[in-house]
This record gives sequence, structure tokens and C-alpha cells, in this order.
Amino acid sequence: MSICLYNGTVLNGFSVMEQCAIFINEGKIADIFNHKRFMKKQFSAEVLLIDVQGAYIVPGLIDTHIHGFGGFGVEDCDTEAVLAMSDGLARLGVSAFNPTLYPSDEGEMIRCIRSVINAMGKERGARIMGLHLEGPFISPEKAGVQKPETIRPVDLALFERLWEASQGHIVNMTLAPELKNMHELALACIQKGIVPQAGHTDAFYENMVEGMQAGILHTTHLFNAMRQMHHRNPGAVGAVLIHNEMSCEIIADGVHVHPDLFKLLLRDKAMDKIVLVTDGLKPTAQIEGPFIANGEEVVFEGGCFHRKSDGVVAGSALTMPQGIKNLISFGFPLVDAVRAATLNPAEVMNYRRKGRLIPYFDADISVFDSTWNPLLTIIGGEIIMNKL
Repeated sequence: MSICLYNGTVLNGFSVMEQCAIFINEGKIADIFNHKRFMKKQFSAEVLLIDVQGAYIVPGLIDTHIHGFGGFGVEDCDTEAVLAMSDGLARLGVSAFNPTLYPSDEGEMIRCIRSVINAMGKERGARIMGLHLEGPFISPEKAGVQKPETIRPVDLALFERLWEASQGHIVNMTLAPELKNMHELALACIQKGIVPQAGHTDAFYENMVEGMQAGILHTTHLFNAMRQMHHRNPGAVGAVLIHNEMSCEIIADGVHVHPDLFKLLLRDKAMDKIVLVTDGLKPTAQIEGPFIANGEEVVFEGGCFHRKSDGVVAGSALTMPQGIKNLISFGFPLVDAVRAATLNPAEVMNYRRKGRLIPYFDADISVFDSTWNPLLTIIGGEIIMNKL
């Protein structure tokens, strides 16, 4: 199908172009027109013309760290649950995501991995790019709400078994740079094309620098579940802020990270190094309870989920459109807020032909109104959701 979206404001992660049109053909972006060129263009009768009425046209949103959505989670170890996540996320303008696994016993991790692999290629909505393993080689000192019994020392043989189960579809892996034998694990990740990211870590500054030398150049949910900055040792947080080479995830719900810290990020990090993620839990956007995440009941209070048993923060209820809206309210320029949700994750994860609205890139496109309500989602050139 050929489609032309017109009368829109294109936000491409590096510019704002008003009264523009985007022509889609054979699943790719074929051309972008300004208003003058669009008015002169003659389209055949087979082209579907859609007036977006001045709305924002952006690349499809990419969430590289998400556990679940709408009552469906990766921890269900169920292919249909992963496909349901795909459907729900597409209705929010998300075109691609990395289903994220909690650490668990080896058998359960492999079952969950296989359920995701079996879903790949069957998506009706957001495309599954591959797996994000959030562990099991993380610090027990910074476990967060990860179950302590599932955390392991570095085990290269186990890593190879997880890789084999994934059929080569692990995209990114959270690990703690200070662990023994981490250098070898990081090198194995790099060799396989996996993005290693420092997270759930008690690393001192020198551990982070050593990890950088092994290729650990990305960070899981900056400020959360990691050693904080100290004037005698900058810790994991300090290393990320000091070294321009390091990119970082950020959860922009205003709870996991204080809104004013985003001003620090804008000042100290290059814009291309900031990646918006949701870290969304299974009950995100779920209508009725009980709300379960990683096998435990949670309640929604104060803008995020808390473990019902002890009130500890269990995780995020953020969505990507709300994350963009929040970044703007925290001081991000409009273009940069969109870039953090589109171009930056695509580049950090090495997703070719995604994250930009330029010719010959994949036609993954989302349309939002001025308050970031999703109006239209196109993935691979096909209309998935249309409220226009």
C-alpha cells in the first residue's frame, strides 16, 4: 500500500518542519515534501491520502526496556502474552520494543526467552527487536526488587546457554561491571553484537572505567539501582556523567528520577546519549486488579507501582508518549524529547533504518496531537491504528 500523510508537523529528532507530507511506498519512506512540493505533486488513485490536521508526525517510538503492558508480561513465559504486548504498545505509537526479562532460575529464563523468540515475526503491532536480559549477572547489593536468589556470579557457560536459547536474538544485557570475570562477559557480548549496559551495580568509579574499556558504554536506568556519586569516589552515576562516551537510559516518570535532575542531564550529557525508556511493569495500563509484577502483588501509588507487602517501589507505570510529554515539562526541547524516544535508542541498539523520517528508512511512523495522544500508528508501511 502507498500512503501519503500530509498537513503535519514533522519532528525528526533533529528538526521541526511544519505543513509537511510524508510519502510511504512498499514499507519504506519514499519521500518527504514541504507544503509547496506537496501541492504540486500528482498522486495516483491508489495512494491513500491522510490529512493529519497539523498533528505531530514522528518516527515510531522505540522502547528498549519494558517488562510488560496491559496485564501481559514477559515473565508469563507465554508467546500470546508477548504478542498482546505488541498489540497494546502499537496503540500508543510504539513501533518497536525489546521485551525485558527479569533474572530467574535457568529453566524459567529459557522458557521466557523461547516464548519471545516464538513471537518474533508474528507481531500484529510493535515489532519485537530482540531480548533485553536484565541480569542475572548483577549486584546483590543493588538488586532493587529483583529476587536475591535469582542473582548469580558471572557464569560464561550459562550465558552461552541463554544465547543459544535466544537463537542469537539477545539485543542488550544489563550487568554489573564490578563482578569477577565481567571483562570476559563484556567481551563475549561485544563479539555477539549484544549491547552490554551497566546496571543494578555497586561499581566504584574505577570499576566503571574498566568496564568502559571492555565496551560497556550504555547504562540501565541511570540514577536507579546503582552506586551514587560521592566526593571521594564518583561511583557509577558519576562515571556516566563524567564520560561523554557513556549513553544512558532514563525513566522519565518524575518519580524514579527527580525532575530537576533532567536539567543536569541536559547540561552534562550529549543529547544523542540520552535514551527514554519506560521500564514498564506488567500491570501498566491494566484496567482491573489484582496487579502482579514478577510474581508479587503491587499497588499503584504516587505515580508508580509499589510492592504491596512492604511499600518498596517496584517499578514504573510510564508509557512512551507520557515520557515524551514529561521530558518536555522537565525542560527538554521538543525535538530532543522526541529524539530520546526514537533516534537515540535506534542508534544505541544499532537498529539500522529505524528512528528517522528520511527516505529509504522503514516506514515506522506515529502521529500525535499537541498533548501527545496517539492518533495514528504505521509500522512497516501498514496502518496499525488510526483515530484520525
